[in-house]
Amino acid sequence: MSTTSTKMAQTVKNRSSYLSQRVSNLRPSGIRKFFDIVATMDDVISLGIGEPDFTTPDPILEAGIRSLQKGETHYTSNAGIIELRRALSKHLFKLYGVEYDPATEIVITVGGSEALYLSATALLDPGDEMIIPTPCFVSYQAEAFMAGGVAVEVPCKMENNFDLDPDAIRKAITPRTKAILVGYPNNPTGAIASRETLLEVARLAEEHDLIVISDEIYDQLVYGVPHVCFPTLPGMRARSLLLGGFSKDYAMTGWRIGYAAGPKELISGLVRIHQYTIMSAPTTAQAAAIAALEESEKEVASMIAEYDRRRKLIVNGLNRIGLPTFEPKGAFYAFPKISVTGMDDETFAQKLLEEENVAVVPGSAFGAGGEGFVRCSYATAYDKIVEALQRIENFVARHA
Repeated sequence: MSTTSTKMAQTVKNRSSYLSQRVSNLRPSGIRKFFDIVATMDDVISLGIGEPDFTTPDPILEAGIRSLQKGETHYTSNAGIIELRRALSKHLFKLYGVEYDPATEIVITVGGSEALYLSATALLDPGDEMIIPTPCFVSYQAEAFMAGGVAVEVPCKMENNFDLDPDAIRKAITPRTKAILVGYPNNPTGAIASRETLLEVARLAEEHDLIVISDEIYDQLVYGVPHVCFPTLPGMRARSLLLGGFSKDYAMTGWRIGYAAGPKELISGLVRIHQYTIMSAPTTAQAAAIAALEESEKEVASMIAEYDRRRKLIVNGLNRIGLPTFEPKGAFYAFPKISVTGMDDETFAQKLLEEENVAVVPGSAFGAGGEGFVRCSYATAYDKIVEALQRIENFVARHA
């Protein structure tokens, strides 16, 4: 290699040194690692991706098309078009009886993920602590870290159906604690939080003057139980940020539309960050989201019924195979315990993919308490779940 080539290679090699220490220390997503492997293989049944396999319902698609045809291709208000904020305000009041002023207490975001980013960034100063019950969505700890804060994990347990543990949360509170971030229905476990434990969390927030960020992106995907909207609990509307979106309930993942709702003093902080980083959520998606709220109730009910059918299939199947799985009451995930095979979750997921072409996600990717489990999404076709269960059964029998 010539001297010039050597110098060029050295320059390229050292470019990573320009990255900030915070980004360099940010752990890659455990979910994406397996998606990247799956993308290189044929005949893979993926139970890994947390995405509805349904096409966005027709009323929503048609509203988006009409918006484009009318030339609505420009920026909107930073907070989102007022018609959507009004529709969302009415929707939340109809479902849960909680009221938000569309003008000052709601911001429309680029998916629920941006709402999460805005919340962490707006609330946390360097060194501030955010308590996060785990296992949880992979972005929770990362968002706290990127905001300069500290993620304090509080593991939930299978024997408690992965419900919140108020005593453990209480013990985790320190003078640096600023917020508690809860996500129910839960990704990856499919658990719901009981009203009793949420009331305990509310009491802790009141006692220690904390903000609660409640990620309720799966709020309508519940089976045989009511969803408890955290801001409806006594005294909590004033000290909570409600995060939600359209990706899961309405099969709109690619539209990238979400929201945050809360007291205007908090929302104004989120909007301040949003206006500098995003400007406004996608205009076409905002128009489509209005149709989701106002015209898609029947389609949503149909999707929920099908998820429920798949839920029963996969939970019963995993338990029959010998992988203990508690009954998830929300979202579209099952969380079987695979440590009974003698493998750790990383090994189980890797070998299952290599030997049977079934993709699942190691539970350890979702934080403390996920070790020894894997996440299986049933947001895929019923017949594919049947085949995946057969492949998993073959795998477990071979390694028993």
